[in-house]
Amino acid sequence: VPRNYDPALHPFEVPREYTRALNATKLERVFAKPFLSSLDGHRDGVNCMAKHPKSLSTVLSGACDGEVKIWNLTKRQCVRTIQAHEGFVRGMCARFCGTSFFTVGDDKTVKQWKMESPEYGEEEPIHTILGKTVYTGIDHHWKEAVFATCGHQVDIWDEQRTSPMCSLTWGFDSISSVKFNPIETYLLGSCASDRNIVLYDMRKSTPLKKVILNMRTNTLCWNPMEAFIFTAANEDYNLYTFDMRFLESPVMVHMDHVSAVLDVDYSPTGKEFVSASFDKSVRIFPVDKGHSREVYHTKRMQHVITVKWTSDNKYILCGSDEMNIRLWKANASEKLGVLAPREKAAMNYNQKLKEKFQYHPQIRRIAQHRHLPKSIFCQIKEQRIMREARRRKELNRRKHSKPGSMPFVSERKKHIVAVVK
Repeated sequence: VPRNYDPALHPFEVPREYTRALNATKLERVFAKPFLSSLDGHRDGVNCMAKHPKSLSTVLSGACDGEVKIWNLTKRQCVRTIQAHEGFVRGMCARFCGTSFFTVGDDKTVKQWKMESPEYGEEEPIHTILGKTVYTGIDHHWKEAVFATCGHQVDIWDEQRTSPMCSLTWGFDSISSVKFNPIETYLLGSCASDRNIVLYDMRKSTPLKKVILNMRTNTLCWNPMEAFIFTAANEDYNLYTFDMRFLESPVMVHMDHVSAVLDVDYSPTGKEFVSASFDKSVRIFPVDKGHSREVYHTKRMQHVITVKWTSDNKYILCGSDEMNIRLWKANASEKLGVLAPREKAAMNYNQKLKEKFQYHPQIRRIAQHRHLPKSIFCQIKEQRIMREARRRKELNRRKHSKPGSMPFVSERKKHIVAVVK
């Protein structure tokens, strides 16, 4: 279409675009229906999940009764069930080639299973390693036949051997989770129950450094696009994004949850991550923002224990206490299925309009509004009052003390106790 871009010929362009942006924002909220389906079949709370490295439609889940299920997401049904452990399945991970997966449980064993279901008869693991203590987590190396388990120490195992290649320890408390870095694959991070986040290098026999926070960190997740960035899910309702080179203060503190954050997982683009919390909600945070852009909840969903972002950046899976795995859209108002070229063009145009006018009060109010369950809404209000009271108290103290005797402590530095190298 030939068009004359002379602004004198388009006198009402901005008001017209503003109206379009407002309508686009309203329609986005109208079409925001993120919940897709629930995968039920477990007979106990879902404790951990793992993604298949090669197949988008396959996901694995482990429950508190020792049962492991493999799901097909396109059919939304369970393909295979294994009674893997006595007691909880504490952790699971798939091998980097996708042919097998590992589980650890309360019965002090590490088991390796074939990904394909057997032709006949009982399910038997390929290997079983009997350890001395309970293992609480496991993660596989991204390129080699090496995996790491954690319990009262971090053990690094070769798949061919029944004893660990090396054991790394720093401190005396149990370690809740261990994660390999997807880019610099010899780096590991682990969270201990004595409030530490410890970083290890597989090539050295000693840990690198650790950062001690005010409260315990439940788990961490490495950014798949930036090798040195990781996000930690903490008991004090916050998530902390750290740069492993400068652990003195986090890059960003993400605050929105009103209860302990139990799990975190990055999107494959590395620009956002999703967190699961004890407050029965799932939130999506941009890496560089302190507040979440989206919160997902349903009436039936109880404490969310584990969460995963699928490898095609489209969906989020969360496993919760009441035995269900729920499938959500990562972008709440996204249209699924094939888009016509004109639809695609219209969507891109609307997206640009929303970005252009995002700071206008009316548009911002509509775009940011979310319905919250009453319990979360009341707790947010309560915490706002508490935070304001603490701020007032600090201001009063500063006003009535000697100048300089009460230094300002930034929000990022408040939660860090020490960094040990």
